[in-house]
Amino acid sequence: MGNLVAIVGRPNVGKSTFFNRMLGMRKAIVDDVSGVTRDRMYGSSDWNGQKFMLVDTGGFIGDSEDEFAAAIREQVHVAIDEAEVVIFMVDVATGITDLDEKVAELLHRSKKPVLLVVNKVDNSARQLDAHEFWSLGFEKMFPVSSNSGSGTGDLLDEVVRLLPKTDMVDDELPKFVIVGRPNAGKSSFTNALLEEERSIVTDIAGTTRDSIHAKYSKFDKEFLLIDTAGLRKKKNVKEDLEFYSVMRAIRSLEDADVCILMLDATKGIEGQDMNIFKLAIRNNKGVVILVNKWDLVENKETNTARDFEEKIREKIAPFTDVPILFISVLEKQRIYKAIDTALEVYNNRATRISTSKLNEFVQDIVAAHPPPPYRGHFISIKYATQIHTPYPAFAMFCNYPKHIKEPYKNYLENRFREHFNFNGSPVVFFFRQK
Repeated sequence: MGNLVAIVGRPNVGKSTFFNRMLGMRKAIVDDVSGVTRDRMYGSSDWNGQKFMLVDTGGFIGDSEDEFAAAIREQVHVAIDEAEVVIFMVDVATGITDLDEKVAELLHRSKKPVLLVVNKVDNSARQLDAHEFWSLGFEKMFPVSSNSGSGTGDLLDEVVRLLPKTDMVDDELPKFVIVGRPNAGKSSFTNALLEEERSIVTDIAGTTRDSIHAKYSKFDKEFLLIDTAGLRKKKNVKEDLEFYSVMRAIRSLEDADVCILMLDATKGIEGQDMNIFKLAIRNNKGVVILVNKWDLVENKETNTARDFEEKIREKIAPFTDVPILFISVLEKQRIYKAIDTALEVYNNRATRISTSKLNEFVQDIVAAHPPPPYRGHFISIKYATQIHTPYPAFAMFCNYPKHIKEPYKNYLENRFREHFNFNGSPVVFFFRQK
């Protein structure tokens, strides 16, 4: 499981600014209006080679002090239950408030490691003011400035020290995660493969709360199957259990090699499926799309599988080199074919190309279609090498790396996909100065 670090605290102490700095991007909306982070935001970060997921539990909207207090209490409970380390953020400019004390009280009752972070400490006077927060009773306090980043290094050292070292269980085995919206048939698929009732299957959407790991070894095939709770649309993530489910699905996805995205044929591909797809691509995972319940689709004459597949490929463009299979979990149709396909994608993602073969190929495709010149200068790609990553990634050494544009990257990717079998796998290019 990916390690989870949660940031909690009352609104406006600077959680989002801190979160953005940690991830190096403006992902949460930062605004001085109290409680502007509507969504709980998450992203992966790493420090000194240790990866973790960071969750910004965000200020909640509430008109009254009591509503705020309740919402913050809720969010602290979620963090305590789910996270390995909790960052409790306070603001030196306002000093200790009643809400801070209430949050501190909740955190003291938990058994989780808590790091007290005093934000907005950007001068020596404030450095002194930060000392009043020792009265909240936490062992470790870190004065930081989210705006400038000062103090965050020591804090991250401590975060990483406290994270459990991930145990490499069966790390050699391919890991497949099954994701999709509630009720698409993920648990039934797992049960059909394993021929045992591991997940509770009912028609109530969202019955699978936890990720379930199962080892499959039959017919000379071995892999780990991770079944996750159904991912909900944001507006449906009302109860916190749903938030856990989403959190866990994201964590399972982080750990997996291949993401099996299950769609419900009667509903088509929806926004939430696209979010999962993008998340898988962003994390450079292999992808297989399964269309379940095809047997329930009416008027197949006007609504053929080919049309349906075309629609999916249009939506997932530009990454369309993905296997799409039509299955019926109920009838056990093509469920083993689905697994064979996932194993193929796993192998495609692990493809290594020898440097000599790679360079010969790159020289050919570049000669056939050189990159467009930049301000009258010819751009020449001199040399290519495959980088040691779990997915296909290539470093291209050239004279003007910054001026190789997206269309040319797409040209290279298309040629690579035609020549080598990367079906279902991402292909990544880095352009570096020769």
